[in-house]
Amino acid sequence: MPHFMIKLPHFLSWFACVAFASIACAHDVYDLDAFKVEGRGTPLIGEAVSASQGYVGQIDLEARPMLRSGEILETIPGLIVTQHSGTGKANQYFLRGFNLDHGTDFLTTVDGMPVNMVTHGHGQGYSDINFVIPELVDLIGYFKGSYYAAVGDFASAGSASITTVDTLDSGLAKLSLGEDQYFRALVADSQGFGQGNLLAALERQTNDGPWDLDEDLDKTNGVLKFSRQSGDDSFAVTLMGYDASWNSADQIPERAVEQGLISPFGSLDQSVGGKSSRYSISTDWSQSSGDVTTKANAYAIAYDMNLWSNFTYFLDDPVNGDQFEQADRRMIYGLSASRSYYRQSFFGRDARHTFGAQLRFDDIEEVGLYKTVDRRRISTVREDAIDELAASVFYETLVSWSGNLKTTLGLRADYYDFDVSSGLTANSGAVDDTIISPKFNAIYTTDNDVEYYFSAGYGFHSNDARGTTIRVDPNDGTTPVSPVDPLVRSQGAETGVRVSWRDNLNTSIAIWGLRLDSELLYVGDAGNTEASRPSERSGIEIANHFAPNDWLSFDLDLALTDASFRDEDPSGREIPGAIDKVASAGVSINPSNGWFGALRWRYFGGRPLIEDGSVESNSFSAFNGRIGYKQERWMVSLDLLNALDSRDHDITYFYASRLPGESGEGVEDRHFHVIEPRSLRLNLSWRF
Repeated sequence: MPHFMIKLPHFLSWFACVAFASIACAHDVYDLDAFKVEGRGTPLIGEAVSASQGYVGQIDLEARPMLRSGEILETIPGLIVTQHSGTGKANQYFLRGFNLDHGTDFLTTVDGMPVNMVTHGHGQGYSDINFVIPELVDLIGYFKGSYYAAVGDFASAGSASITTVDTLDSGLAKLSLGEDQYFRALVADSQGFGQGNLLAALERQTNDGPWDLDEDLDKTNGVLKFSRQSGDDSFAVTLMGYDASWNSADQIPERAVEQGLISPFGSLDQSVGGKSSRYSISTDWSQSSGDVTTKANAYAIAYDMNLWSNFTYFLDDPVNGDQFEQADRRMIYGLSASRSYYRQSFFGRDARHTFGAQLRFDDIEEVGLYKTVDRRRISTVREDAIDELAASVFYETLVSWSGNLKTTLGLRADYYDFDVSSGLTANSGAVDDTIISPKFNAIYTTDNDVEYYFSAGYGFHSNDARGTTIRVDPNDGTTPVSPVDPLVRSQGAETGVRVSWRDNLNTSIAIWGLRLDSELLYVGDAGNTEASRPSERSGIEIANHFAPNDWLSFDLDLALTDASFRDEDPSGREIPGAIDKVASAGVSINPSNGWFGALRWRYFGGRPLIEDGSVESNSFSAFNGRIGYKQERWMVSLDLLNALDSRDHDITYFYASRLPGESGEGVEDRHFHVIEPRSLRLNLSWRF
C-alpha cells in the first residue's frame, strides 16, 4: 500500500468537517450573485477582482467560425490555440509569453473537473479538451495570473473554468460537411425528468484533413446530465464519454520540403498517430441559507491514451527509426468543497469569508515510453505505476473598506505526495512536498464606469512524479541523473484598469509581471517537457469589446510580452517558444432572424527557437469567416476557414533530426506544422 494511503483517512475526516462547497475554479469564489453574465459584453465593474479576469458566454461562441473545438479557449483575450500533430491530440496553447505546450502553467477545468494531467505520458499538464461539445458550453471564466486562492497547480499564467449548460431552450440537430471528408453531427435535447431536467447529447466527427497522409479522425462524444434547481439550491450529476483515434501529420523538417522529399502537408513517418478515451461522472451540489453558501463537487475520471510519434526520424536508431509510443492509463478521483459567509464583519467592515479544500488522487496504472516500429513495441524505455495525491486548503476574505475600495486577501496551502513504482528499481521511490501561496487583490472604483486594480500572488506548478524520484537514465540504466523539485514556485503581480463606456464598450488594460523558479521546456527528440532555468516575463494586455446593439459586436485584443531567463548562461537568455505579440479582432452580426455573419483575424509574432535568439520562427496571421441565414427553427451557414489561404506555420521548433543518408549526428533544422489550407464547411441546424 502506498505510504500516503495510510494518511488519507485522517485527511478525509478533517476534509468532511469543512463546510462543503464546490470550489474547483476561481469564478466560484468570486461569486457573481444576482449578476447575470452573458459573455464578453457584460460590464464587470463592481464584480471583477483583477484587470485580467473575464467571462466568455455561448453568445460569444455561437457565431464564431472555428477550425477545431479547442478554439473555444481562443475567445480568451491573448490566448492562441494551435496544433502540431493530429486533431485528436491536445492542442498547443500560447499565453503571456508562454509556449504552454499542451497546458503546463495554464489550468483548465470543466464542470469542476480538472483537465490538466499530472505525470502524463506525453507532457506535464497535458490538457485535452476534445471531449467538450462547444454548443453545450454555458460560460468560460478566465483568470490570468496567480492571484486567486481557489486555483493552484498549473495556474501561474492563468486558468479557465468551463461550465456546461443544464438545460436547452429547445432540441438541436446539427450537421456540418466540409472538404477532405469532414463530417460532424450533433443531436442534443433536454426534457423534464422527475423533479428536475435531463439533458442528453451525442456528437460524431470524422475527418481526413488536408494532409498527404489521411488523418482518419474518428471521434465520438456523449453527455448525459440530470439537474435540479430549487430556489438558490441546485444539484447536478453528469456523465461524459469521449473516444477518438487518428493518424498524425506531425511537424516536419524544412529541409525535407526544400529538397522535395515531401510537400508541406507530407509526413516522413506514415504510421504515427494516436487514440484516447475519457469517461467521467461528476456531481455538483449548492445550497444557500441566509448569508451562507455551501457547495460540493466530486468526480471520477477514467482516462486512456496511446500516442505514437517520431520527431527525429533516424537520429537515435538508424535501423529501426526513432518512432516511440507514449502510453497513459489512469483513474482520477477528486473532491472539492468550501463555505462562504456573506456580510460578515472584518475590523468593523463588511466582508465575505470563504474556506475551501480540494483533494485529487491519480491512480496511474501505466505511464510508459516505448520504442516502436509501425506502432509495434520493440523495447521499453521506462514503464511506471504511480500514485499521486494532491490536497489543498485555502482561505480568502473579500473586504469592503468603503464604497470605493475593496480588497481580497487569500492564503493557500498545497500538499503533494508521489509514490513511484518503476520498472527500473533505482527510479522507484516516494517523495512529498508542501507549498504555501499568499494572494492579494485591491479594487478601487471611482464611479460606475472606471475601476482600478492591483493584484499579486504566489503560484506553482508540479513536476512529473517520475522526475522527483529518478536516479539513473532509463535509456541505459546506469548514467546518474539528478531528480527535480516536486513543486516549482512562481510569483506574479499586475496593475490595471477597466472602463465601461456607456455600457456598450468595455476596455480592460493589464500590465503584469511573472517569475518562475524553473521553466519547463519542450524537448524535440523526446516529444515532452523537462525542467530548465528560472525565467521572468512582463507585458501589457489590452482587451476591447464593443456592442452598439444586441445584434452587432466588435472585439479587438492585443498582448505584448517580454520574456527571458533570469540567470546568465553561455547559451543565451532567450526562452525558446516565448511568444512576444498576440493580436486578434473580429466582428459579429447576429440578429435573431435573417442574414448573419462573422469575420475573425488572429496574429501571433515570431518566437526565438534557441536560447541565443539566432534562430526564430516566422509570424502567423489568418482570417476565418462565416455567413448564413436563419429563421426561428432552422439555420444554414457557410464557414470559410483560413480565408486568404495563409501558409504560415501553426508551430515551429528547432532541433536535430536525421533523414536517410545524412551524417550520424543529424542536422539541426526548423521543424514546422503548417496551418490547414483554405477550406469550406457547410453547417445545417434544426431546433425542435
